[in-house]
Amino acid sequence: MNSNIKLIVKNPVAYHNFNIEDTYEAGIVLTGTEIKSIRAGKVNLKDSYSGFKNGECYIYSMHISPYEHGNIFNKDPMRDRKLLLNKKEINKLLGKVKQDGYTLVPISLYFKGSFVKVELGLGKGKKLYDKRQDIAKKDAQRRIQKAMRVAEKGY
Repeated sequence: MNSNIKLIVKNPVAYHNFNIEDTYEAGIVLTGTEIKSIRAGKVNLKDSYSGFKNGECYIYSMHISPYEHGNIFNKDPMRDRKLLLNKKEINKLLGKVKQDGYTLVPISLYFKGSFVKVELGLGKGKKLYDKRQDIAKKDAQRRIQKAMRVAEKGY
């Protein structure tokens, strides 16, 4: 990532549950107290997903904890938040999601300069056997790395 990009949170299950084929960067509409909570790192992307409503892209189930000093200005932590994409990108994504069976998954949330951006992944859901194969590959890589470390130390 770039030097002016600061990662806030990653979706821990995005690459586990989906085959991500393409990524997009989108802005997000937030209020002042939500920004303060995000700066404090109180955001969760685990169960979040993106969809379309009235020709606009939204992110659903993204939990931003209420700001402790926000009193009446705090919004609902689970409210739907509008994503800022070009009309061309929205039409392209809408066509893919409707016809080809793709889904939009939030991968990460980060600061780009002073703006909060969402990285969206366009992907298809994995089957259970695909997930098992990925876990087996990671386990094999871990064993290889461990064996190489042991061989380097000369045990």
